[in-house]
Amino acid sequence: MRFFRKIRRKLLISGKFKDYLLYALGEILLISIGILIAWKINDLNEIRKNHIVQVKIYESLYEELNTNLDVLDSAIVRYDQNTREMLEALNYVGKDTDDLNLETRKLLVQVKFRNSNLRDEALSSVNNTDKFQFLENDSLTELIAQYPTEIKTFRAQELKISNLVENKLKPILEEHISLIDLLEENNTYKQIKTFGKQSNYSDLMESKEYQNAVVDQMLQTQIQSNVAIELREKTALLAAKLERELD
Repeated sequence: MRFFRKIRRKLLISGKFKDYLLYALGEILLISIGILIAWKINDLNEIRKNHIVQVKIYESLYEELNTNLDVLDSAIVRYDQNTREMLEALNYVGKDTDDLNLETRKLLVQVKFRNSNLRDEALSSVNNTDKFQFLENDSLTELIAQYPTEIKTFRAQELKISNLVENKLKPILEEHISLIDLLEENNTYKQIKTFGKQSNYSDLMESKEYQNAVVDQMLQTQIQSNVAIELREKTALLAAKLERELD
């Protein structure tokens, strides 16, 4: 800076105003170029930092979605198995139920339903904060924004089945069935099996409430299976797009 001041002073003293003006303009241009370079370097640093954040977001989402794919695969298999077993149980309506083996008893009183533990921690972190500003791919951003609605639909249907089992099917089973029947045949349970309150499978199978509860659960499970299949497709699509971004 002292060097430039000396040059300006010499030009002013010499009276060469035109040369001074040209020099001043050159100095302004030089300073402007320096500012632009500094701004560009800072801008590139911000881009680099944003890219690092974006990669971390994509990695956490990708890991979470792959976990959900495994969960959904297991759930779809489970839903199909539960549906088959409920249909098999309904086929005992109108049949003689006086002499049922242990496996058949378990089939008739099954209350199989297990919630699926879908993960959404990384997804919630993106949707509930300002992290969307770091995502450059607009189509991917839109899919990420829509995905929580898909999970909400899945969980709502899952809750519907869970409530049906707990509040409708279980009370009916408890009215007609004793869990003693599910105990193995050995001397350990001889006393309770001999003197305990016995089940009435005939009344259970003739009960319209039981039939309706099982049919309702079966239909709702089929709906949930379709919801799970659709959610899996969207999960796989989103995971594939994230994988391409990470390559």
